[in-house]
Amino acid sequence: MVQEPFTISSGEFLDLMGVVPDQGRSLDEARLLLKQYGYNQIPQYKPKSRSRILADQLFDPIVYILAVAAVLAFVFGDVMEALAIVSVLLISISIGFFMELKAVRSLEALRKLGEVKTTVVRSGKKQIVRAAEIVPGDIICLQRGDVVPADGRLFSVDNLSIKESALTGESIPVFKNDDILPANTSLTERTNMIYRGTTVLTGFGKAIISTTGKNTELGRIQQMGVNAEKERTPLETKLNQLGKRLIWLTLVLTFLIVLIGCFRGKELLFMIETGVALAVASIPEGLPIVATIALAQGMYRLSKKDVIIKKLEAVQTLGATDVIFTDKTGTLTEDKMKVYNLASSKGEVLDVEGGDFKRRVKHDPVLNRMIQASILCNNIDVNVDNPTGDSIEMALIGFARGLGYDVNAIKGEYPEYLELPFNANRKLMATVHHNGDFVVYAKGAFESLISHCRYYQDENEKKPFGNTEEWYEKIDSLAAQGLRILAFAYKETEKAPTEDTILDQLVFLGIIGFLDPARKDVKATLDVYKKAGIKVVMVTGDHPSTSKKIAQEVGLLEANASPTKIIRGNNIGLENSQNKERVQRLLNATIFARVSPEQKLNLVSFYQQNGHIVGMIGDGINDVPALKKADIGIAMGIRGTEAAREVADVILKNDKFTAIELAINQGRVIFQNIRQFVVYLLSCNLAEILSVGFAALLNLPSPLLPLQILFLNLVTDIFPALALGLGKGESDIMDQPPKNPKAPIINRIQWYAIIIYGFSICASVMGMVAYAHFVLRLEPIIINNLAFYTLVLAQLLNVFNMPKSHGSFFVNEVTRNPWVWGAILLSIAITGLAYLIAPIAEALSLKNLSGETFTIVLVFALGSLLLAQLLKRLLAFKVS
Repeated sequence: MVQEPFTISSGEFLDLMGVVPDQGRSLDEARLLLKQYGYNQIPQYKPKSRSRILADQLFDPIVYILAVAAVLAFVFGDVMEALAIVSVLLISISIGFFMELKAVRSLEALRKLGEVKTTVVRSGKKQIVRAAEIVPGDIICLQRGDVVPADGRLFSVDNLSIKESALTGESIPVFKNDDILPANTSLTERTNMIYRGTTVLTGFGKAIISTTGKNTELGRIQQMGVNAEKERTPLETKLNQLGKRLIWLTLVLTFLIVLIGCFRGKELLFMIETGVALAVASIPEGLPIVATIALAQGMYRLSKKDVIIKKLEAVQTLGATDVIFTDKTGTLTEDKMKVYNLASSKGEVLDVEGGDFKRRVKHDPVLNRMIQASILCNNIDVNVDNPTGDSIEMALIGFARGLGYDVNAIKGEYPEYLELPFNANRKLMATVHHNGDFVVYAKGAFESLISHCRYYQDENEKKPFGNTEEWYEKIDSLAAQGLRILAFAYKETEKAPTEDTILDQLVFLGIIGFLDPARKDVKATLDVYKKAGIKVVMVTGDHPSTSKKIAQEVGLLEANASPTKIIRGNNIGLENSQNKERVQRLLNATIFARVSPEQKLNLVSFYQQNGHIVGMIGDGINDVPALKKADIGIAMGIRGTEAAREVADVILKNDKFTAIELAINQGRVIFQNIRQFVVYLLSCNLAEILSVGFAALLNLPSPLLPLQILFLNLVTDIFPALALGLGKGESDIMDQPPKNPKAPIINRIQWYAIIIYGFSICASVMGMVAYAHFVLRLEPIIINNLAFYTLVLAQLLNVFNMPKSHGSFFVNEVTRNPWVWGAILLSIAITGLAYLIAPIAEALSLKNLSGETFTIVLVFALGSLLLAQLLKRLLAFKVS
C-alpha cells in the first residue's frame, strides 16, 4: 500500500496502483487482493459472553473469604451456617449477573442494523458490493448519503463535501478537491482524501481505495482503543483492599482466640472450633449481596433516565470522578449549524437573538434581500418533510422560516434558471432566477465573493464598493470568535446570464455568521459540576477559536480567562511531563484543541497518573481510545458511533449531557450508602465477637450460641444494611467535593466509628449478662436469651448511628429512608415469629420470658444507642 497518497497527484497514484479509472479492478484481481488483504473489516468488540459475566462476579476477595468460611463451616459440622453463606453467595452472584446481562442486551439493541454497501467500478462496470469486499485499488463512486467504506485518494470531485466530525472532531463539513498536499498535512486538512466511517453530505466524487480494514485511520484508532488498558474501577480496588484487610483481621482474630483459650487450659480442638466459628461470625456475609443490590438499584434508577450502565461498579465510579473530559461537537453543542449573527452591507453586526431583530429585517431592504438570497441560492429541497443536505444551507432555510418567510412560496415564485455549483476552487455558488427579469444570487467565502463585487447595496440603491480592508478586519474579528462566515451578493439583469457572465458586477449584500450552538442545558449542568468539585475539560479536534467561543457560552471558560487555559494539540508536550511547571500548566488547562485520538488517550493517562479519576464523554471514532482508557467512558446512544458505544462503560440513550449529572449524583449516593452499610455490618459483627470473647474470658454465660449467630447475621445484619444501601443520600451531596480516589472505603475515622459502635453494643450486652447473672441470678440459658434479644435490638438501633455527627439525630438521610423503618419492623417481626414458633424457638434455644424481662432488654438496648451517640458527638465522628 502507498504511504501518504495525499502528497502525490491522483494520476500518479492511479499509475502506482496499476488501475485505469474507467475500468477499475478486474473481478479476478479483486478476488486475489481479497485473499491477500482480507475482508475490509475492523475487528469488533465482542459483547461479553454469559460465562464471562458470570466469571467476573467471582473475582472478589470477599467472595473468596465467604467461600472458605462455608467450607470450614461444613468441615466443623455447622451445616446451617455453611448453607446460609452459600445462599448469600448465590444471591449476590445472581443479581450481579442478571443486571450486567441486562445492560449488555440493552447495548446490543442499540447497534445499527443493516450492512454498508457501496458502488464500485469492476471490469469497466459499476456494481454495488458489500463494503467488506472492497480491496485496495478499487474505484468507488460516492454521492450524498453514502458512508465511506475505506480510506482513499480522490481523483474526481463535483461539489463533494463530507462530514468527518466522527473521525476528526470538526463540526464543519469538509469540501473535497484533487489538489496535491504537503507531507506534513494534518488529518483534518487532507482535503483530497476520504476516510472510512465518514458521511457524504453533498455532491459526487470518485476515489481509488488506498487502505482497507484495520489499516484505515478508523482501524488504527480502534486498535489504539483495543491496546489501551482499562483501569480497575475505584470501587473494585477499594472492596479488594477491604477484603484483604478482613482476611488478615480474621486470621489474627482466630489465632488470638485459640491462643487465649489454650492458655486458659481449654482443649485445643474445642478452641479451634470456637475460633473458626467466631472468625466466620466476623465476616460480613451481607457485604457482597448488599453492595450488589445497592449498585443494581442505582443501575435501575439510571435506566429509567435513559442511562445504560454496562457494569455495576461503573455506577460508583461516576461518583468518584473528579475530572471529566468532554468532546465539543454534539456533546456541548447541538451538532448542527445555526445563524448566529449577520451584518448588512452597511457594516453593523446584528445579533439574531436581539429583541427587535425580526422587525428590523422586515423593514430593512438590504437584510430582506439577503434573506431572500439565502433561500434561493440554496440546494435544500424544501418540498420534502425531512430534507437533508449541507448543514449551512439547512441553517439558512431554518433561519428564514423562523423569521416568518414562506420559503416554499419564494422558491415557487422565483424558479431557478441556471446554477453555478459550489466547488473547492471557487469557494462560492451562484444561481439565476427568472421572474420577468433575471436575478442572480451568490453566496460563498468572503475573499472569493468580494472579488466579483463592484457595488454594495445601500437601502434601495447600489453604490461603488471601496472599503474592502474594513470588511476583512471585520471578517477576521468574527472568525476569531469561532464563527464561520458566508458572504452574499446579487444583481438584476434583463438579459439571461451565462456561466461566464453570472459573476460579473455583483452587488454586495452582507455576511452571515454561523456557529454550532451550545446546548442550552449544558451551562446549568456545568455549574453543578463546579459546586461538586468536578473539573470539566474540553478535548476536541476542532479549532481553538471555535472551542473557546463554545466554552465561554456554556460557562466553561470565563471571558477574561488566561490564554494558558487553551492548549493546542501540537503544544501539549507530554513527553516533557516531568517538568513541574508544564505538569501544572496541563492540569490547569480547560481546553485542548486540535488534538488527535492518540493525544486524547495520552491526556487521559496523564491525568490518571496525577491521581485523578477521569471520566471521558465522546461519540466519535476519534474518542474510542480515550473512552476505553478512562476510568469511566461515557458514549452517546443516538449520535454515538458503534465503536464508541462498544468500549464505553455508560451510554446515554437520549444523548443528553445533563444525564451525566444524574449518574454522578447516583454514584456518590451509592458510595455513601456502601460506606454506611459497611460501617453498620462491621460494627454489628464486632459487637458479636467482643460479646462472645469477653464472656469467655470472664467465665460468664455465653451471650450467643452458634445458630443464634447465624440468625443475627441473616436477619438483623442484612435487612437494615440493605435498607441503608437503598437510601437516596444527603440533599447536599452534589455540593461536596469528590471523595479522595486513593482513600479506602473504610478510612481511619470509619474504623474508629466501627470500634465505638461495636463496643457500645457489646457494653449493653455484657451489661445485661452481668445484671442477669450477678443481680437477678438467672440460669445460663435465660441469661443467654436476654443477651440475645438485647443484641438483636441494639443492632437494629445501631442503624441510627450512621448519619453524620453534626446533623440532626431525628431528621437525616437515615430517618427519612422508608426502607430503614421497614427493615426494622421486618427484623422485629421475624424475631417475634422465631420466639412464637416452637420448632424455631427450640432450634435457637429460646425460652418463654416475662414481659418485665423484655422491658429490661429494651432499656439495655437503648443504652447502647445513647452511649454510641454520646461518644460520637464528643469525638465528632463524620462517618458518611
